[in-house]
Amino acid sequence: MSGAVRVAVIGSGPSGLYATDELSKHDAVSVDVVDRLPCPYGLLRYGVAPDHLKMKSLETTLRKILERPRVRFLGGVELGASLSADELRDYYDAVVYATGSPVDRRLSIPGEDLPGSFSATEFVAWYCGHPDAEVDAFTLDARSAVVVGVGNVAVDVARILAKTPQELSVTDMPDHVLKVLGASAISDIHIVGRRGPAQAKFTTKELRELGELADAEVVVDPAELVLDEAGRELVETDKAVRRNLETLQEWATRSRLGRSRRIHLRFLLAPVAVLGTAAVEAVRCERNELDGSGGVAGTGETVTLAAQLLLRSVGYRGLPLPGVPFDERSGVIPHVAGRVQRDGCAAAGEYVVGWIKRGPSGVIGTNKKDAQETVDAIFADLASSNGARHLPEQPDGAA
Repeated sequence: MSGAVRVAVIGSGPSGLYATDELSKHDAVSVDVVDRLPCPYGLLRYGVAPDHLKMKSLETTLRKILERPRVRFLGGVELGASLSADELRDYYDAVVYATGSPVDRRLSIPGEDLPGSFSATEFVAWYCGHPDAEVDAFTLDARSAVVVGVGNVAVDVARILAKTPQELSVTDMPDHVLKVLGASAISDIHIVGRRGPAQAKFTTKELRELGELADAEVVVDPAELVLDEAGRELVETDKAVRRNLETLQEWATRSRLGRSRRIHLRFLLAPVAVLGTAAVEAVRCERNELDGSGGVAGTGETVTLAAQLLLRSVGYRGLPLPGVPFDERSGVIPHVAGRVQRDGCAAAGEYVVGWIKRGPSGVIGTNKKDAQETVDAIFADLASSNGARHLPEQPDGAA
C-alpha cells in the first residue's frame, strides 16, 4: 500500500467501513481497518438477525470497500493487547475509533444473575455464531420466556424463539443453534415494556413480522394500549407510531388462532425482581400508569409472569478503550463533530464514528451520515496548518 496519508480505522462494522469508504475515495489516503475479531463486518455479521437476509446481503457492499487497493483489513488485532493507542497515534496521521456499543445495560433488580437470565446480546451472539459465544450457552428447555424491552432487538429475539424449524432452515445459523432452536419447548414469549405503546422503539416493519409467523400468534391486551396526552400527540404527528398502534389494535381485537406459540406484547410493566431458587422461575413486574407527559409512575400493583428464560434488551453502551478518553456516564468517547476530546480540547489525529460516538441509536444506514461528518473533520484537519500532514489536492474528476 502507498499513500501520502495513513489512517487507521479501529473496528470493521458498518460505521467503520462507511468511514473507510469515504476516506479511501481520496487517492492520497491509505486505510488500515483493524479489528480484534478475525472476520470483518461487526454488527452486520454478528448482530443482524439471520432471518433478515436482505440486510445481511449488505456484506457484499462492505466487502467491496475492503477490496480496494489502498485498503487492507487487519483482523485479530486488539487495541490494548496487540498494540497501544500511543503506537497508533505515532504511526498513523489519523485514527478513527469505530468500536460500537457491545455491552448491554442491566436491569439492576434482585435475581438478575440467576441461571436462565441473559442479555439479549448474549443470545444474539449465540445464534449468529459469534466467536466469543459458547456453543452450549443455551438449551431452551424453558416453557416460557420473558424479553424485557420493546426495541427491534427485543422483537428480533422473540421472533427467533417463535419460529418453526422450517422457517429457520433458510438462515445461515450454525448447525448447533438450529438443533437447539428446533427442539425448543417454549410456548409463550412475553415482550415487556415499562412505558406505553406510543413510546415503543420497534419499527413497524419489525413489529408486523411477528404477525407473519407460521405457527405463532401475537396476543395484545386492549387495556394496555391506553394513551395519555403525550401518546395521542405522538400518534397524530408520527406516522411510525400511528402504524404501530394500528397494528397493535388489530391484534388486540382479533380472535385467537390456536397456534403452538404465543407472543404476548405487554406494556406498562416494569420488572422489579427475578424469582427463583436455583434458576429463573418467574419475573415480578410492577404495573405502571402514564403520567400525561410520556413518562410513567408505578402503581404498587404487581404482576408475576412465569418464565424459565429471561432476556434483557434495555439498551447498550460502549466499552472504554485503553489510552482513549471515555465518558462513563454516557458510555461513549467524548467528541465534537467526530473529533475526540482530551481535557476539553480536540485531540490531534483522533476521531470517532458510530455508536461509540453517538450512542446506540439509529439503523445501519444512519452510520453513513455519521461517518461523513467525521471524515469531513479529518480532511479539514489534514488540509489545515494544524494537520498532521498537508493533504494534496485531489485531481479533477477523481472520486
